[in-house]
Amino acid sequence: MQEAVTTIQKFRLRVSDLHELHVEEHGNPNGTPIVFLHGGPGGGTSPAQILSFDPTRFRIISFDQRGAGRSTPSAEIAENTTSALISDLEVIRERLQIERWFVAGGSWGSCLALAYGEAHPERCLGFRLHGIFLAGPADIDWWFHGSRMIFPDHWESFASFIPANERHDLLSAYYRRLVSDDPETRLAAAISLRTFSATTQTFLPDPDHVSRLIEPAAALAVSRIFTHYCMNGAFLEPDQLIKNIDCIRHLPCEIVQGRYDTVTPMASAWALAKAWPEARFTIVTEANHQSTRGPMAEALREAADRLSFTLATAAA
Repeated sequence: MQEAVTTIQKFRLRVSDLHELHVEEHGNPNGTPIVFLHGGPGGGTSPAQILSFDPTRFRIISFDQRGAGRSTPSAEIAENTTSALISDLEVIRERLQIERWFVAGGSWGSCLALAYGEAHPERCLGFRLHGIFLAGPADIDWWFHGSRMIFPDHWESFASFIPANERHDLLSAYYRRLVSDDPETRLAAAISLRTFSATTQTFLPDPDHVSRLIEPAAALAVSRIFTHYCMNGAFLEPDQLIKNIDCIRHLPCEIVQGRYDTVTPMASAWALAKAWPEARFTIVTEANHQSTRGPMAEALREAADRLSFTLATAAA
């Protein structure tokens, strides 16, 4: 039975003249600090995502990244880069007077977790990563074009929103509409993109999951910010995360991946595990991309518990 999660505090944190973040702290105020990084980019944090951490063991920090969730301004792509998000993490850490913390993230959050860890390895106790996304051209092309090999029906609806002469590059076509001056054009593109995203995330069809993800304001934020990052290669150098992995290989890491993840396919998780052989790699067979229920949620809880045990053993 899962423990009730106690909310320690919620607060607003201004990180630039433009951006203000929504930050939350849950669990045990004297527990091991762990920061959770949500996906998207632009997806925001949901209460279900923190349930994979034992609240008696962990001091759980979550926040909505720039332009996402309850952070403001919503859907804003100005001053929204990976380096800015890394800087925000440091502002939050210092505000909470945390010396070192575990870093957990899924999907885009796994990419940001690696980028942050490689920028500040001295601030990290270890990592729990799932739904691995490395933001390379293959990852991005798969999402916009390759996934039609598995979901030709959903992809056809996704692609047909765009005129035929632009369908060779759906990322650019959607991005142009999502940054349009016309609000109706932006919203229509967002709903189309997010509907495709939602229908491909779950192991079994889940209409309720789709309906939650296409709420207009949230759909606009994630669609705009996601395409903004994809257009810019997540503001990373080619293969940056794998090339720089040696600076964090001494830290404990749990990699958890759904075998049938059709959003962030297992090839990226496999590449990361090969580059980081010291990390524990768990493959969850009956899982796609969704991480808050079923075998994937159980595997993530077990991975977090192992990290806690590893730290306690090292301290002893």
